[in-house]
Amino acid sequence: MDPKDPSEIWLTLAVMSGRLPDNQLVQATALASRFDRGESLDKAIRSLSTPSSLARQVVLPEPGDVLVDVATTLDSPFTTGIQRVVRESVMRWIRDHGARPITWTTTLSCTRLLRPHEQELMEKGLAPDPTVRQPRGQQPALVVPWECTYILPEVVGEYSRSVLLQPLARYSRCRTGAVGYDVVAVTSAETRGGHDNEHFLEYLNALQPFDAITPISRASEAEFEGWHQALAGAGLTGPELREVTLPASIHPASEEAREEFAAVFDDSSGPVVLVVGSHEPRKNHLAVLHAAELLWRRGHVFTLCFLGARSWGGKEFRENVADLQAADRSLLMLGGVDDDILAAAYTHARFSVFPSLNEGFGLPVAESLALGTPVITSNFGSMAQIAEGGGALTVDPRDDYALSEAMEALLGDDLVLSTLEKEAAARPKRTWDDYARETWEVLTGRLA
Repeated sequence: MDPKDPSEIWLTLAVMSGRLPDNQLVQATALASRFDRGESLDKAIRSLSTPSSLARQVVLPEPGDVLVDVATTLDSPFTTGIQRVVRESVMRWIRDHGARPITWTTTLSCTRLLRPHEQELMEKGLAPDPTVRQPRGQQPALVVPWECTYILPEVVGEYSRSVLLQPLARYSRCRTGAVGYDVVAVTSAETRGGHDNEHFLEYLNALQPFDAITPISRASEAEFEGWHQALAGAGLTGPELREVTLPASIHPASEEAREEFAAVFDDSSGPVVLVVGSHEPRKNHLAVLHAAELLWRRGHVFTLCFLGARSWGGKEFRENVADLQAADRSLLMLGGVDDDILAAAYTHARFSVFPSLNEGFGLPVAESLALGTPVITSNFGSMAQIAEGGGALTVDPRDDYALSEAMEALLGDDLVLSTLEKEAAARPKRTWDDYARETWEVLTGRLA
């Protein structure tokens, strides 16, 4: 090896210690190695190593391998949003191109191969069952990305993982690509938790040396382009940006799932208005509650059904829900459900509502329309882009009264609803196969 080459320093440190080095260690070791005979490198290896990391087998990928980092998705029980995008894409990349999914060690110090049950989850596009305890068995080998292709299809939420990703992209001699969802933590920071913003900024920093990013919508591309221009102002070159729009595709619900979801409601509860998504502030669910209360006070009979996980900043929302339920409003809260029940919910609803204040894409809008259920959504950004294809009413999400009027129109006017249903049915079809193929071509630089 050339002790003056930072890439070979990075590789040697990673392979010999079983831990990926950070930028500071690589640069300091490369500089010191110019003036000694390997003592600095030996010292760096010793400082980075731990007894457990030295005990692990370390392998290098083949030059043609495509490694796909699925660490967050692999352990997540969620089936919507980013997790859906990752599972639908990676399942197809494995099937069609032999991609190799990888994850990180529990200490987030190095990437590793998957266990058999983890590999099966990714091959089938399934979420883990938290009630099933999997045998750990033998420790999988560590894998150090080197002279291959590395794809990051998810957002990295761990600060320490992001710190190690930038030198990986800079020194591993890999082609590196990432899916770009949004820059909400920067453009709408007030709607996110404080530590989330800090961690996201380190994730953005890690993306700087990547070769390519595929934003998921025009709005997402515009946000990443702003970041790209900021890099240029600092004399840095960012990744190639090329939008690959997410598909409006979801598997229809089974008859069993439809019956199970319908059984939750009775004839007196009226039509179902569905709201899908977590309850963080930018999803604007407080506005939905206010709009619904205005309609309940006017005598409209319907059930408002929220389907999604709890999240940061949802305390006021939960308190308002409790107050409305105490007042005998027909309001139902459902937690995490599988894809079949999610599709059944869309199908059962008269319409869905998604008035988010900022989205990279707005997958619930696309999924609802794909199943023929009209949507009320925001009149800007990615949500307006999806609505262009028909089947949706757009409103100013900051105007609760406009939202209430749109809901009233779809509750009371069958002609308007029918027109939107026909528009939704006539929308051009875009599949996960299309998305996976186009994203693969951009991120790997290879024709599918």
